Amino acid sequence: MKLLRSITIHNLSDMKSKIGLFTVITAIFITMNVSAQSINLGIRGGLSIPNLSNGKSDNPLSSGYSSRLASDFAIFGEFQISNHFALKPMIEYSEQGGKKNGLQAFTTPVEFSQRVNQPYIYADYKSTAKLNYVLVPVLAKVGWDLNHQSNFRFFVEVGPFGGYLLSAKQITSGSSPIYLDPEKQNPISSGPISFDNKENIRSDLRHFNFGISGNIGLAYRLNGNSIFIEGGGNYGFINIQKNAVNGKNHTGAATVTIGYSYRLKR
Repeated sequence: MKLLRSITIHNLSDMKSKIGLFTVITAIFITMNVSAQSINLGIRGGLSIPNLSNGKSDNPLSSGYSSRLASDFAIFGEFQISNHFALKPMIEYSEQGGKKNGLQAFTTPVEFSQRVNQPYIYADYKSTAKLNYVLVPVLAKVGWDLNHQSNFRFFVEVGPFGGYLLSAKQITSGSSPIYLDPEKQNPISSGPISFDNKENIRSDLRHFNFGISGNIGLAYRLNGNSIFIEGGGNYGFINIQKNAVNGKNHTGAATVTIGYSYRLKR
């Protein structure tokens, strides 16, 4: 009845990966600082609407997810290379995942295995996957003033990201009879069974991801500083499940954020 079974394990490999990620971030900032005409430092935050897509997989464990509401926060440096072009590395806290409400499949538990000769059985309950990542996007940003005297500036930004999974929980709730089939024609339990549970599933998911991020937005400049609003999203290219028996899911989220940037170097 869970997405995946796991116990969080912190090991030497994770520590080496974190050090490598920090080294890459430091190198990016140093390289960009050398060639930038100006440098801004900023913060942004807002709403994330994540979901777990399963592509063409027909595995019922990974299908049927819908979007949930979450949050997204980031700090960033903006290195202005020319009047219209900048490079923008970020460190972003991104809440990912998805939810299922209603009839859904789960792996046949041991207590039913002697009576049921199939890998999945079904019940009607709520299930939410909460996956929290730190993302490190490096975005290429192109901007235009709305006119020569305007303080408003339109921008588009896009680029790759690397991601590290901080935590992963599968939360289920509700009670339901258990069925052999998704049509609920063949119940195999004598009455409703509770699905209230919260489980750590991090060790059964890949800890690293790689994907693409992008935004479009509008900024208002105030003496070199600016406030802005932007909308966009991110998508992970890597299947997050370690074990193929649990299906295939990719992370992704739409985002709407507001932010402020401060001019450090003119």
